[in-house]
Amino acid sequence: MHPTAERFQTRLRELGLDADVQELADSTRTAKEAAAAVGVEVGQIVKSLVFVDESGPILCLCAGDRRVDTDRLGPDVRQADGDEVREATGYAIGGVPPVGHDRPIPTVVDASLRRFETVWCAGGTPHAVFPVATEALIGAIPGVRVQEVS
Repeated sequence: MHPTAERFQTRLRELGLDADVQELADSTRTAKEAAAAVGVEVGQIVKSLVFVDESGPILCLCAGDRRVDTDRLGPDVRQADGDEVREATGYAIGGVPPVGHDRPIPTVVDASLRRFETVWCAGGTPHAVFPVATEALIGAIPGVRVQEVS
């Protein structure tokens, strides 16, 4: 397993999440690619998107079949660039997991993810993913805010 995916697997265990990171031959960089690779609906893929406002980074976990309306996240919110994503999370775009970052980051979860019992998330690299119970994921995020984002 890629060292970044291994490091993330350790963080999942530390958070008490019973989930196993899987490395796939096919890319999981986009929600559509990830859904095809694991055989689920696009909506079950969690997009981990980083935004920035005047107070710093915000992580938004959005269903793969939805688009984030930044106005719902707050005033003056913009999408982070690649360097800001890596600085905020410790991971590169395409592999940003929903939890287990280098430091805490305010997190908003798309309420529509609750349509699914299980969701699939990035596991640290563009080829690593893991399935997790939706409510267990939400419960593992300190101070999480669940709301409609699209």
